[in-house]
Amino acid sequence: MNFIADWQEGENFQGEVLITNAVKGVSNNGQPYLSLTLQDKSGSIDAKKWDASEEDIANAVVGNVVYVNLDVIEYRSSLQAKITSLNSIDQSKVDYTKFCLSSPIPLEELVRKLNNYITSIQNEDCRKIIDRCFKRHYDEFISFPAASRNHHEFASGLLYHTVSMLDLASAIQNLYGNINRDLLLTGVILHDIGKTIELSGPIATKYTLEGKLLGHISLMVAEIRHIQEEANIHSEIPLLLEHMILSHHGEQEFGSPVPPLTREAFALHAIDDFDAKMIMIDKALDGVKEGEFSTRIPYLDGRSFYNHKKL
Repeated sequence: MNFIADWQEGENFQGEVLITNAVKGVSNNGQPYLSLTLQDKSGSIDAKKWDASEEDIANAVVGNVVYVNLDVIEYRSSLQAKITSLNSIDQSKVDYTKFCLSSPIPLEELVRKLNNYITSIQNEDCRKIIDRCFKRHYDEFISFPAASRNHHEFASGLLYHTVSMLDLASAIQNLYGNINRDLLLTGVILHDIGKTIELSGPIATKYTLEGKLLGHISLMVAEIRHIQEEANIHSEIPLLLEHMILSHHGEQEFGSPVPPLTREAFALHAIDDFDAKMIMIDKALDGVKEGEFSTRIPYLDGRSFYNHKKL
């Protein structure tokens, strides 16, 4: 039993795991406990360390790899880890690639598809903006997750999310010919690049100071405005792209200062929302037995989803 994805109820595991979330609590009997999320390259699992000692609490640092002894149990139709011991190890000797969630599609294939879509864009100003943006952020763009949690929270998750959206955008534009293909594809490529500044990276991802104070939407709008001036672009393209970035979350309560007011902006929001939520559903249903329901998904109105039997 080497990887979290292979763990089964009733089994015992002893080995190294990455801590990606840690919350201290107090039980009904007044004893401290830890609620943790443990991760390796295959997946993650919620865990509890009951009767946590001061040493346990000190060792449970988000972003650190620790050596644990735990039992796998079932709790509310999902697997959970009950930790019996938690020990620190020398972080300087850790190979973090062993604990970073990987993309379902190889990086080389994702890059190939991205390049094909970029090559297909004919508008000169769209290409200028993409090219100059990638000169600054390309390495991070192809390696960063799309979020710290909830969806595409794995290495190259941002690229995976973008390529999935490009596939959807291309199909939708074929159905609705009044949507400008170059503008929509460019908006898809650019809409989340601000996350390369907002997030810290693929390992134990957290929000940076810029991410907390400004957010990826504001960061990307500023980037487009800077590129427009730098490249001396006088067309309406930068303005339309800024609007797409500003409105891609759909509503103010979800972080967009304006709603989508162009065809392309509306399509971008719908595609982004659909792809993110489908990934949330897949994640919630992962490991759920056929004929049973998932745990509640906060970002989907707290709904539990049914894993139907194979048809």
